[in-house]
Amino acid sequence: MTSRTLAILPSANLARRLMAMLYDSFLLLGISFAYGVLLLLLRRLFGDDTMQAPHNSLQLLIMVGWWFFCALFFVWCWRRSGQTLGMKSWRIQLIGENEDTPPKLACWIRTALAPLSFAVFGIGYLWCLVDRNGDCLHDKWSHTRTVVLPKPPKRSKRNPSAS
Repeated sequence: MTSRTLAILPSANLARRLMAMLYDSFLLLGISFAYGVLLLLLRRLFGDDTMQAPHNSLQLLIMVGWWFFCALFFVWCWRRSGQTLGMKSWRIQLIGENEDTPPKLACWIRTALAPLSFAVFGIGYLWCLVDRNGDCLHDKWSHTRTVVLPKPPKRSKRNPSAS
């Protein structure tokens, strides 16, 4: 798709965004499970008692690491194609200010701010209902847009006997 085509695409509505988030949450569940297994193995390798909760500083490090791996999933997907699997399913794409693949910094900013937009009573997401462009607050802050892609053209069914 050309940047001129992306410029005229509408912003994704709240329902599409939430459904894509729901789909992606299943992928994040898998990432979280793999991260937990890795932590368990590392703690066992270093002789830590895995039946006890880790001390406070280790807990903080574990949470930061978990956020990093979840954020890395989004940054990798957005930099690669502008879409996660959930976004592909709902035909939405993340684009940068220049209507191209968003820069790395914008993706990292977005991964830091989108959870905050959701955590504060969802105000950052609800903002798209009153914004004239339909952007959420984290779209504005990261200088990105989430657009709805057009439906792909329908394929015509070929007559098998004509081949």
